Amino acid sequence: MDKLLQDISHCTICKQHLPLGPRPVVKANPDAKIVIIGQAPGTKVHASGIPWDDASGKQLRNWLSVTDEEFYDESNFAIVPMGFCYPGKGKSGDLPPRPECAPQWHQKLLDFMPNIELVILIGMYSQKYYLKEKAKETLTETVANFQEYLPKYFPLPHPSPRNRFWLTKNSWFEEEVLPELRRKVKKLI
Repeated sequence: MDKLLQDISHCTICKQHLPLGPRPVVKANPDAKIVIIGQAPGTKVHASGIPWDDASGKQLRNWLSVTDEEFYDESNFAIVPMGFCYPGKGKSGDLPPRPECAPQWHQKLLDFMPNIELVILIGMYSQKYYLKEKAKETLTETVANFQEYLPKYFPLPHPSPRNRFWLTKNSWFEEEVLPELRRKVKKLI
C-alpha cells in the first residue's frame, strides 16, 4: 500500500485541468474499517493537505459523532474522495471531481483494505459511481432510503454549510439517518 500511496501522491493524469495543480489528498490504511468517499478537496484542504480540514469536515465529524483523533486515526477511517485534487471553481461552488481518479485508483486502494465494513458515500458523485443503477433519481431519495444499501454502503448528503437549506427541509435526516449512522460507526471503531 505504501507504494500505491506514493504513486498517487505523484499522480498527474489530469494536471492540465487543475487550476492549483495536482496535490492528491487521500488517506488509506490496511487496517481501516470505514472508508469515506466524498467529492474532492476544496481550496482549504488543498492548501493544508489534510482531508476534511474545513467547515464541512467539522460537520461530518459531528454527524459521525467522532473526535478529531478518532476521525484521523487511519485504522478507523480511510478517506478516498472521488477526485483527489481540487477541481476548480464553478458557477455555484467547486467543480465536480475529476473523472479520472476513481477508475484509476479506487479499486487498487480498496484491494489493500480487506477490513472495510462500511463505505460512507457522500454526495451524488460517489453514490452514482458505487450504487450505479441502485441509486435513486435524486440524492434526497437515495439518502432517505439508506437502509436499502446497508450493511455495506451508507449514503449521505454533503456536510457543506451550503446545505443548511436541505437539512432544514429534510428534518428526517437528523431524526432517522444520523442515529443509525452513529450506531454503525461506534460499533466499528
